[in-house]
Amino acid sequence: QIHVVESGGGAVQPGDSLRLSCETSGAVLPFSAVGWFRQVPGKEREGISCLGYIVNSTYYSDSVKGRFTISKDNTEMTWYLQMNNLIPEDPAIYYCAAANGVGNASSFCHSDMQFWGKGTMVTASA
Repeated sequence: QIHVVESGGGAVQPGDSLRLSCETSGAVLPFSAVGWFRQVPGKEREGISCLGYIVNSTYYSDSVKGRFTISKDNTEMTWYLQMNNLIPEDPAIYYCAAANGVGNASSFCHSDMQFWGKGTMVTASA
């Protein structure tokens, strides 16, 4: 059984940086793509960054482009989201996800991934 677990969430202020991590276990082979999604209560889930392995590609939504960076480690089973210059619109529940199939990073970020974590919360610091 494949497990996906996020970590690294916390309270942030505008201008802060934060790095989220995602660890997976149980997969025999590397995934076709991995990514980060976020959801604010009352709004739809948004695919903000994905990394394609089979089709080597990277996708960032306009809302995070230039501020967030997705990366992976050499095992290809752990990946990260470095978030810099956080803005008031960034607090949300952040989910990492993985999938197998055909497509590039953008197509995966706009689809329903197969394996999901339970989310890590990024909140606005009072």
